[in-house]
Amino acid sequence: MTLLVESETVVSSVLQKIESRTAKVGVVGLGYVGLPLALLFSNEHFAVTGFDIDTKKVITLGHGGSYILRIEPGEIQAARASGFTATTDFSHIRDMDVVLICVPTPLDNYHQPDLSFIVLTAEAIAPNLRSGQTIILESTSYPGTTEEVLVPILERGNPIGLKAARKGSSDQDSMDGEFFVVFSPEREDPGNENISRHDIPKVIGGMEENGAKIAAALYGSIFRRTVPVSTPAAAEMTKLLENIYRCVNIALVNELKKLSIRMGVDIWEVIDAAKTKPFGFQAFYPGPGLGGHCIPIDPFYLSWKAREFDFHTRFIELAGEVNVGMPYFVVDQTIEAMGLQGKALRGSRVLVLGLSYKKDIDDLRESPSLTIIELLQKRGAHVEYNDPYFPTVGRGRHYALDMTCTPLDNISDFDCVIIVTDHSSYDYPKIVECAKLVVDSRNATKGIQSPKIVRC
Repeated sequence: MTLLVESETVVSSVLQKIESRTAKVGVVGLGYVGLPLALLFSNEHFAVTGFDIDTKKVITLGHGGSYILRIEPGEIQAARASGFTATTDFSHIRDMDVVLICVPTPLDNYHQPDLSFIVLTAEAIAPNLRSGQTIILESTSYPGTTEEVLVPILERGNPIGLKAARKGSSDQDSMDGEFFVVFSPEREDPGNENISRHDIPKVIGGMEENGAKIAAALYGSIFRRTVPVSTPAAAEMTKLLENIYRCVNIALVNELKKLSIRMGVDIWEVIDAAKTKPFGFQAFYPGPGLGGHCIPIDPFYLSWKAREFDFHTRFIELAGEVNVGMPYFVVDQTIEAMGLQGKALRGSRVLVLGLSYKKDIDDLRESPSLTIIELLQKRGAHVEYNDPYFPTVGRGRHYALDMTCTPLDNISDFDCVIIVTDHSSYDYPKIVECAKLVVDSRNATKGIQSPKIVRC
């Protein structure tokens, strides 16, 4: 009975702190997921500390600035006035009641999961763990990551022998030697102005009931609905299902686009007609390839993990292959279109419009534009780009371009203009008027009739 009372006391204390907004919240990773999340908690009057290894980010936030387009400096300044701070010093983790991990989980050069950011974060947190803390992983990964990767590092690395609470443990042992672990996948959709972040339900999978209860209370303070599932693995699989669903359906319309081009059918017209059906159909749209941190990556995470169970995810891998091949398709279509004009790609000047992976955002992660530029360069084209959100583009994990944005003053000087990202700020009728050839991979020129347009 005494041990059960101790357990209830620990949990109720944290829950009371959340209710009174005295709980201290730490957010590790202040990128496209972590910083917006930190601001949401700050807006609800929590004391929030952001942690990041990038000194430039921390300095920018310390001066009240922002490095993400959709977050105005005023939001940072308001958060700082409410107590939000950012630091590179992970020793402050020990002061937090709840720590949320929002670090990248990219693929390596061989399309294998790269969990190095999770591992390094866990190694930085572990020495600063204290009893009763709740650690929540938000980074997308394969089912099992939380319990197979994160938890062992936290347990090995803390100097006082703390263990993650597991189902049944709170009925047997004092919680003085335990911390809670939860997985709750991020559901960010950069550029989406139609759905408020507060209206996006939060899926929560705890290793046991108490951690899940704390996470539900914390997230319930900023999201209108929380969705509990039985385990971290169930929550991890939920995230993968959401994005693989999109990946597969986008692959389907990408393949149908290729067929429609051969058949002389407008796939965009077909999709617009199909989506008038009030049941049984959801519209997905073709494009030059997938970008962002989730949809291009998640299928490969699950396929990799499935091999451990001697299972071949053929359907998912086929969808991945179709989408990975789309930048190559765009380049092939460009070569064909230029050939019909009696021009070779080699030695020609090509202007790529749009670098970000989707319209009206400043996010390059896994953008097909980067692949298309590199493919064009390898085939001998002189490539330039324009993107209102990127005055320059340098080097990343999988690209090395070192280019500067080209103004749209002299479009007629280029042999071909390729629309890869359909930013709203572009004047498409004028672009078509001035260009010699337009290869449109996004249907951005819809409604414009011109023999200079090739839609692919």
